[in-house]
Amino acid sequence: MNKLKIAIQKEGRLSEKSLELIQESGIRHNQDSKRKLISLGENFPVEILYLRDDDIPQYVADGVADIGIVGENEVMEKDRNVDTVERLGFARCRLSLAIPQSDVYTGLAYFNGKRIATSYPTILKKYLKINNLDAEIHEISGSVEIAPGIGLADAIFDIVSTGSTLIHNRLREVEVITRSEAVVIASPTINEGKKRILNDLLFRFQAVRKSKNNKYILLNAPNENLDKIVSLLPGMKSPTVLPLYEKGWSSVHSVVNENEFWEIIGKLKEFGAEGILVIPIEKMIV
Repeated sequence: MNKLKIAIQKEGRLSEKSLELIQESGIRHNQDSKRKLISLGENFPVEILYLRDDDIPQYVADGVADIGIVGENEVMEKDRNVDTVERLGFARCRLSLAIPQSDVYTGLAYFNGKRIATSYPTILKKYLKINNLDAEIHEISGSVEIAPGIGLADAIFDIVSTGSTLIHNRLREVEVITRSEAVVIASPTINEGKKRILNDLLFRFQAVRKSKNNKYILLNAPNENLDKIVSLLPGMKSPTVLPLYEKGWSSVHSVVNENEFWEIIGKLKEFGAEGILVIPIEKMIV
């Protein structure tokens, strides 16, 4: 029987989020096997391989792993022959150029003749070429942010999440080159049997993601304003409206995006909605 080989980061935040997504998708596996670099799915035909994140694009391109969950930044940097088949919405960050806080930034021309330290030379080289910039790239692995402070470089190109690391090292972000998030990449040589398993897996991933962004809402609405309240709650298709025992009132059930809900809560109350309940959704299939 075909088994889909999934490569994920061996450790770190991305590894934790990837395993959480797999678990929430109803796939059981022996997580203790992580120490052996592989674990087997118990109720779904998968094998999970635990690798260094920067090795995942190569393993997938070579067909050693069928798919991988990895940061988009690594996919761009390694530039291997893989297909991005799903964006996962977590592990978001940006890749930016940063300079010492004391320097006056005059635009991209600032970087001409400068030394830039980075762990992403491929992405940076392409950016410099597109913008006709002549800078010297210093490739280093880890602790890129200390390079200007020790005189190794004049600026850095690195991942930025909150920006606190830059501030701590007296740097400031001046140009966002690209943005990144966790993605699912697939080998272009994956066979038809494994494609069917992959499609099932992606269906599960999508159901989990949709459930996190949406909430099930129940409320009591006065019938005189029912049309106005329903217009605010389109739901997946349309809201469910049920009469209450008390005349003149109805119970409205719907699904709403959590962010949109906070924008309309005031209007719901203005139209007389009462007893509003917001309930998490475990899975959402549309």
